[in-house]
Parts: sequence; C-alpha cells; structure tokens
Amino acid sequence: MTSTDHHYREGLAELSLGPGFFRPESRPARDLSVLLARHQILHATRPLRWLDLMAGCGIRPLRWGLEALGNQAVETELWINDGDPDRLPLIQANVQGLGCSTRLTADAADLLLHRSIVQRHWFDFIDLDAFGSPGPLIQPALQALRFDGLLFLASTDGRSPTGHDRPGAIRSLGAAARAHPSSWEMALRQQIGLVARQAWMLGRGLQPLFSFSEGRTFRLALRLRRQIPAGDEKKLGLVARCESCGAQRVQPLLKLSGWPACDCVAGQGRWSISGPLWIGPLQEQKLLQHLLADAQQLGRQQISPATFRLMQRLQADPGDRPTVWPTDELARRLGIGGPPALGPLVQALQAAGYRASASGVMAGQVRTDAGLPQLLQICTSLRGEGI
Repeated sequence: MTSTDHHYREGLAELSLGPGFFRPESRPARDLSVLLARHQILHATRPLRWLDLMAGCGIRPLRWGLEALGNQAVETELWINDGDPDRLPLIQANVQGLGCSTRLTADAADLLLHRSIVQRHWFDFIDLDAFGSPGPLIQPALQALRFDGLLFLASTDGRSPTGHDRPGAIRSLGAAARAHPSSWEMALRQQIGLVARQAWMLGRGLQPLFSFSEGRTFRLALRLRRQIPAGDEKKLGLVARCESCGAQRVQPLLKLSGWPACDCVAGQGRWSISGPLWIGPLQEQKLLQHLLADAQQLGRQQISPATFRLMQRLQADPGDRPTVWPTDELARRLGIGGPPALGPLVQALQAAGYRASASGVMAGQVRTDAGLPQLLQICTSLRGEGI
C-alpha cells in the first residue's frame, strides 16, 4: 500500500513507514527473513555481515537487530541500502538505538554488489526484495555471498514465469514458460533454475531452502554451496503437459530424449513444454522444522499466524517433483460435481505405493508420481467409497 508518515508495529519493531510502498501482506516474508537470520546466527562461529539491498523503510534490518540478534554474542554488521538517498533519514531514524554495527548507503543495487566484490566485503545473508525481475542482480549477489551464505530473493514479475509473457520469459529467464494449472509452482521452479545456472557458472552449488508465493510475489530462500553437489545437474529439466488430456512428463536435461506418448487416445495429444527449470525439491524440510520450532518459542507476538500456516504447509510438502494436479481439474476430467477431498486422496495414493502430498505452494493441489490414469482411477475409487 502507499502510506502517509505513520507508525507501524510488527514483531518487536515500531517504526515510521514514511511516504513509500509498503505491503502489510508481505509479513510472512519478513517473519521468515528474521527466522533465517536467527538460524544463521545460532550456528555462527565468526562475525557476520547481513545486507538488506533494497531496504525501503528499514523494517527488515530493524527486526533483524531486535529479534534475530537479541543478546547473541556473535558480532554482526547490518548493511542497510536503498537506492533512494531521500529515504536514508527515515531509515536512520528507524534503526537508531540498535545495539549492533550498522552501515547505511544509498547506492544502486548493482553498484553496491560489484563494489563489495572488488573490495572483498562478503555477505553472509542478502535479502533482495526486488520490484520486477531481479535477474540482472543474481550473478553479482551470488558473487558477493560467502560460501554457505543465504540469499532471500523476491520477484514481482509474475507474467513471464507463469507463461503469460512468453517472449519476456525468454529474455529474463532464458527459458520457455507455458501456461500451467500449477502456475505459481512453475514460476518458482523457473526462477530457481535461473539462479542454479548462475551459481553453476561460478563453480558453486545451490540448495533451495524454501519457496512460496501468494500470487503476486515469488520468493526463494537459497543457500550457496562451495561446490556443486554430485548429481545436481540432473535437477535441471523440462516439464511437459498435454494440452488435451492433462498428462504430465518430466525429463532432466542431462538425459533428454524423445517425449513418450501422452494419455490421449492413440497418443494424439500435444505436449506443451516448459523449461529449463528446477525439477528437484523446493523445500528443505529439516530446516523448516527448525524454523517452526524457533517460531513457536518466539510466539505469535513476533511471528504471525499466517506465517505459521505457511511454514506448516511447506514443511509437509518437500516439493520433490513438479508433477502437480489441481483437484478441481481431476473432478472436471471425471465429470463429477466437486473435487475429491485432498487428505483422503493423498492417503489413498500413498497406500497404493505412490509418493504423494498436498502441495504447499498452491492450495487444492496434489503432488504425486502417479500417472494421470492411475490418479483418476484412485479418485473414482474414493468416490465409490463415498469419500
């Protein structure tokens, strides 16, 4: 929202928003940024440097200082940057009194990152909450990260990765993006694939920690690895969906071959192919479990109920494969009135020997390695049982 100069409370922070763009609805992302920072400092053995690259009113570093650092003994520098120098007095007023080292700058994001690389000022955590696509900043942000550093990346470009601006996806992602019922998931996978390719060019590995969207902003938390883990190249691939029967197939680029027939009669369907994109896991369940435990200790004053619900959904779904079906699509294909209940459907798929979970990315969707005919058959059996 666009706000006038007024005070705002969030977590332990009280600050002035000033005349600028601010979305209270982005609270879960800010909560998760605090939890990531807390997790890192709890495991730190040396001084840390955190960067909010596009700080706005400075709410993230203020919450880092109040909620992540607390009484921790690890020396931590908060580097707070916003490209608009007129916002520095507001940020300064908001973060004054924090009991840690702070540095305020008003540099263009790319200039700050490139200067940090040249001067060897590495960061342990970069929060990059960008307007539009952050593509041009990904490579310098990765170069400015220490090994095992954290990158929390946001993009408000929803049209390109969801297939609504296909030329734009070629330009910004270097990938074909096609319309898909699981559009948010495809968008996240497109963007992880882009960051992974950028990291691999540097000889470094990339580990997705969690990924989510509310439909207008797409957010990724990633860890930079010193080396590329063995076999990670298999996690970049293509996803095909038949525009007629809805069948889905996945292939890693490393073993790309011809596409098999879809589930249409005589295989006469037409594949719609997206990628390259990330076909590996979206969520690191062990980390999310730790973050959830920490959030429960902090309580609902600091971590919002919406954040708890989001983390629980993500923790329950590793996102280990990109074949996802909306239950309303399954109902439509079966010609039944309402979608099958998601919980019993997941349980029935697991009982039949398939991997299955409710999607943590989009509500009302099932993730499974079952083929569409088997999936529809199980839906039919559930309906016959009155579920």
